[in-house]
Amino acid sequence: MSNCLKTIDLNGRVFSLVGTAHVSQESIQEVKETISREKPACVAIELDEKRYQSIMEESSWHNLDIIAVLKRNEGFLLLANLVMASFQKRMGMSVGVKPGDEMKAGIVAARELNIPVAMVDRPIQLTLRRAWAKSSFMGKNKLLTLLIGSAFDKEKVSENEIENLKQSNEMDVMMNDLAQFLPTVKEVLIDERDRYLASHIWKCQGDSVLAVLGAGHLPGVERHLRLLAAGQENADTSDIECLPKKKIPSSIVGWGIAALIIALFVCGFLFGGKSVGSDMIGRWVFWNGTLAALGSLAGGAHVMTILAAFVGAPFTSLIPVVGVGMITGIVQAWICKPKVSDMESLQSDAGTIKGFYHNRILRVLLVFVLSTLGSSLGTFMAGASFIGAHVHLFG
Repeated sequence: MSNCLKTIDLNGRVFSLVGTAHVSQESIQEVKETISREKPACVAIELDEKRYQSIMEESSWHNLDIIAVLKRNEGFLLLANLVMASFQKRMGMSVGVKPGDEMKAGIVAARELNIPVAMVDRPIQLTLRRAWAKSSFMGKNKLLTLLIGSAFDKEKVSENEIENLKQSNEMDVMMNDLAQFLPTVKEVLIDERDRYLASHIWKCQGDSVLAVLGAGHLPGVERHLRLLAAGQENADTSDIECLPKKKIPSSIVGWGIAALIIALFVCGFLFGGKSVGSDMIGRWVFWNGTLAALGSLAGGAHVMTILAAFVGAPFTSLIPVVGVGMITGIVQAWICKPKVSDMESLQSDAGTIKGFYHNRILRVLLVFVLSTLGSSLGTFMAGASFIGAHVHLFG
């Protein structure tokens, strides 16, 4: 039996777990052969519905509406998704395999035998939102650093190294490294999904279920399946299908910061006179507008987008429900409208710095991110100067 196939009998039901490397030619063949040999009552696939559509319909990116994405405040999520997809695609290029080909092979093999197929993974957008929401400030910075580093990492991975990813000892090292570097992200990306996958595999119909999973999920999924069979765990996963509640809602924090800034303006006018108050407003406009504009410029924005950043940032920083990134992204997308070719090369371009500036969709996301970071830094710089001014005023 393959090291990447685990078969367990639980309460009269047989669960076969096939561990794969997501860009492995050997995994594709193993998935096909195992389904053909086992002929299970149901095949469970480690995909959600959106990723299933993306893999089965390679032209799905053509329907992307970047402006709608920004309006839903999903710019960061789309960027993270593209970076991860690009990284996997680049790994697979060396062995001629596209990310998710083993999942697609499992779906096709099951359908050829008229075996029902179930998508058992949690939606990727929800997983990314939970990872971001549960991360601390330092954790968010580490996550961004990891994503950026993986996007532009040019190191080639050999076929042997890819196949080694399916071995438990290799995966153990990787999981331990991730747990130490980003414990919260590891909890959301691995631990929570192990439980989610196991629960939805358990809910599949039939006495024999074959699940096609990334090799890193095999130990956790098996453990949760055994707990479910023993009645020691509930199959309900509603608690990890929503965003975690924050102790202090971000909207309250945002409005609180805005109220504090406005209060500092008022105090400046009341106790320092028109000159002090006007000077504070000037600093606010300068720091917010200039740094947001510089961020847009660094992202290769159109001159009108840069102007929109300068004018919009001082206002959006005081209105938490609207970020300057939404404004700059929409303006950039409206002026430099994405083309079909941008849709077609989206994942490939996401793996290079040149691609980010060449692809109009990626450039919109770059402008969105950098103008947002610039405005955030501007708020900090202006706030620090306000505190200094008030210390001098009342000192």
